[in-house]
Amino acid sequence: MTSSTLQNLRVAIVGAGPAGIYAGNILTNAVAEAGGSVAIDLFESLPAPYGLIRYGVAPDHPRIKGIVNSLHEMLDAGTTRFIGNVEVGRDISIDELQERYDAVILATGAIRDAALDIPGIDLPRSFGAADFVAWYDGHPDVPTEWPLDQREVAVIGNGNVALDVARVLAKHAVDLRPTEIADNVLAGLEGSAVTDVHVFGRRGPGDIKFTPIELRELGEVPDVDIVVHDEDFVDADPASATNNQLKVMLRILNSWRTRESTGASRRLHLHFYHSPVEVLGSPETGVSGIRFERNEPIGDGRVQGTGEFREFAVQQVYRAVGYYGTPVIDAPFDVRAGVVSNVEGRVKDAAATGDDDAPTIAGLYATGWIKRGPVGLIGHTKSDAMETIAHLVADVEAGRLSAPTVDGDVLALLDEREVAFTTWDGWLALDAHERELGANHEHTRERVKVVPRDEQVQISRGALVP
Repeated sequence: MTSSTLQNLRVAIVGAGPAGIYAGNILTNAVAEAGGSVAIDLFESLPAPYGLIRYGVAPDHPRIKGIVNSLHEMLDAGTTRFIGNVEVGRDISIDELQERYDAVILATGAIRDAALDIPGIDLPRSFGAADFVAWYDGHPDVPTEWPLDQREVAVIGNGNVALDVARVLAKHAVDLRPTEIADNVLAGLEGSAVTDVHVFGRRGPGDIKFTPIELRELGEVPDVDIVVHDEDFVDADPASATNNQLKVMLRILNSWRTRESTGASRRLHLHFYHSPVEVLGSPETGVSGIRFERNEPIGDGRVQGTGEFREFAVQQVYRAVGYYGTPVIDAPFDVRAGVVSNVEGRVKDAAATGDDDAPTIAGLYATGWIKRGPVGLIGHTKSDAMETIAHLVADVEAGRLSAPTVDGDVLALLDEREVAFTTWDGWLALDAHERELGANHEHTRERVKVVPRDEQVQISRGALVP
């Protein structure tokens, strides 16, 4: 029965990162402007909200984490109900959500590393950057310790994630003490043996995917020398830059060519025109090096191999070549693209076929990285959500959606299943607790993250007094 209207609309959003929160806010405003009303439940698998803003942004980037302030205002407005520590597909199914809501929006993002298909990539001490980022951001589902007992490290990638990983590896722990870094992470970095971090990009300086602020910060890390190589600057004239951002970054990179070594205790090496060919080592001893083919530019940002191969002695490798979407159990998923199968946010009934003619599933939508792939910045997430919400509203107005068939609050079902869900009030309690830990820390800081999931849940549900 297709009787959904913009009056008393009920919508579930799966994922409480920026994509999900923006979608909820945009939907609330769109429905209000049309004279309707909407109740939104925002489901999150973690006990706390904010997704990659909390668990994907380096702790020494408070400017970016300031985005949390606007996300907080959206959730604190009371029009969206936060329901954390609930795994959709395990604790409650997609079908059960569709029975209870007029529409379901998937905004699960991407937390896994994209694959790098070269020999040796799975050797011991070869890691995905996403796992390291999750560790230094205090994610509750990764080990609390990280092996930092090697001197020479390679980071493969030329985007901001690669720079974040390289910077955190090269930075002295003392310079991270004022941040919100978790105590176990700070202790791990204080014991780090790393002295040299090598960052490798397949293309040249004129095709980097950094942002100017990230790059500039790299050259301001105390007691770390930046090392670049003149041979990599065959096509790096700022005057030829296609935009102002790139012009600024090329000026920064070129300035490092003449910067004298300070004799710092740590070095960060930037290499361009290097395509990874093989990670060297053995299953018994782990990574011992990495082999690259030297590239050369052939125009329009393209490169080709020169047939010259080089090896670098490193004992750890981090691949930062992109992320891969996080599927939701029983939701159609395109395994090749790493996204929910969709057309402009309307989910298609085609799991892994890539069938462009497959019908869409009424009332099921996607937004954010799980919709378009792990590309773009926060601003793209807003415009992306606007497209999805526009289709959702149009579908409601056209009578394409079915009204919910099951009454009752979903929280009653979660209670019946003994799911220890968390709420917005619970997050406010956890937030206050972390801020108090920071205020009382020997190195005063804005907050100290609580890492264990059980402890987060206990604080959020009132079992511990903040």
